[in-house]
Amino acid sequence: MTLQIVLAISAALFCFGLAATLSRANAIVILIGIEFMLGADNLNFLAFWRFSPDPAALAGVMFAIFSIAVAAAEAAVGLAIVILVHRRIRSVDADDSDHLKG
Repeated sequence: MTLQIVLAISAALFCFGLAATLSRANAIVILIGIEFMLGADNLNFLAFWRFSPDPAALAGVMFAIFSIAVAAAEAAVGLAIVILVHRRIRSVDADDSDHLKG
């Protein structure tokens, strides 16, 4: 597998996540789209690490591990916000959250 193929797969995954994030009103689907985009970033980190002149240096793996930790924190905070909004307005649609304005 070449670097170009991996980058094409990563770009397709990122575009899929971006389309899911921008085209949906459901907050859960928006969070899933963001996770797809973060997965595409991880794939890029690992691809550039694997095809670098010195793959013995684990910089790409460390970036990917850090990115996975950030994605887990984002998912936890995002789901907590979605649960609190659902308790308040009984909907997870992003369009309905304008009722929360004070």
